[in-house]
Amino acid sequence: MSTKRIADKGYDSDPLRELLAAQQVEVVIPFRRNRKQPRAYDRIRYRERNIVERFINKIKWYRRIFTRYDKLARRFMAFLHFASTLFWLEQNVNKPRRNLAQW
Repeated sequence: MSTKRIADKGYDSDPLRELLAAQQVEVVIPFRRNRKQPRAYDRIRYRERNIVERFINKIKWYRRIFTRYDKLARRFMAFLHFASTLFWLEQNVNKPRRNLAQW
């Protein structure tokens, strides 16, 4: 079973790809625009990685999470869930709803 390594375009180099291929690792790195021979990659997997990375960057806005003020893992996870819920509400509450009568 091969593992997957997902990275940004900055890591698109032939030596790195060869090293990972020798270790039987499936590479999910998009190619740079200036590459003469574009290589295939899993776009869906890369898009999911991007969503996770953006979420982690947003969650770091909360100083309490970034610096790990909470001593107990349970409290840390509780606040992480709270902050995640706030972000989810921010993204989904103000979106216009589709009117089913228009279909």
